[in-house]
Amino acid sequence: MSINHFPKLHFQLSALASKPKLLISSALSPNPTAAFSTSSSGLLKTPIIAGSIENSRPQEISIGKLYFPPGTDASGEFGSRILKGSNIVLSKYAGDAQVDRAEFVKSSVSTEDCPADGLPEFALVGRSNVGKSSLLNSIVRRKKLALTSKKPGKTQCINHFRINDSWHLVDLPGYGYAAAPHEVRKDWNKFTKDYFLKRSTLVSVFLLIDASIPAKKIDLEYASWLGQNQIPMTLIFTKCDKRKKNKNGGKRPEENVKDFQELIQNFFQTAPPWIMTSSVTNQGRDEILLHISQLRNYWLKH
Repeated sequence: MSINHFPKLHFQLSALASKPKLLISSALSPNPTAAFSTSSSGLLKTPIIAGSIENSRPQEISIGKLYFPPGTDASGEFGSRILKGSNIVLSKYAGDAQVDRAEFVKSSVSTEDCPADGLPEFALVGRSNVGKSSLLNSIVRRKKLALTSKKPGKTQCINHFRINDSWHLVDLPGYGYAAAPHEVRKDWNKFTKDYFLKRSTLVSVFLLIDASIPAKKIDLEYASWLGQNQIPMTLIFTKCDKRKKNKNGGKRPEENVKDFQELIQNFFQTAPPWIMTSSVTNQGRDEILLHISQLRNYWLKH
């Protein structure tokens, strides 16, 4: 089944006559510098992000696999506006991406019990122990805003956090925690998916994927479900600082990221937006906030 990604915040790109590619090095490169190259036609300028990570291999991204947010002119020069470690092009709606205030609002066990303030929401979901709470703390630069635990299944409610009094980050229960009783997992799954389907203020789901290990079937199935139900989604690849080549089948995080993208392309007509992150190094934090800002500002004006 092929899914057109997505109804409100995403749109399908028209086919391009040629398919030039961007070469983007590892997203873990500290302070990368951008050089510009010209396609064979001499018309399209695209960036080559140069990093300093030893033995890192550039990742090819075809133009057709970039994510162009609403309000972005895909026909103009956009190479310099691609967020580092992602496939996302910045739009004119990007801005106001700082976190000045962050506070816990409430925990809910149903969509009806969620805050009714009408603020736009961005929900974090992923396999148990994928690093949701750590990522949330990294985004807001608060070590203990969301409690972290080495024990999977710690988050058991819909937890709302108000950011700058203008939008919400939402921490949802993880899926795939086999040690939890079946009925408990069933309840988590039900109210989480009910939230996705009914929450009118939900702007995008951030589906967290562990980039330190090969793609998991359950993650692919979750991405497919979100697409089939036309739920706006951004893939957030976590733990991209874990670069031990001798583990996890000998693959680096960026290789696992590429493999995951290739696997889900069978389900989507257009590439979902994605960002590589690390809660240890704060890699991807600024990129997530810029991405949130452009989606949020577009949502507020439309």
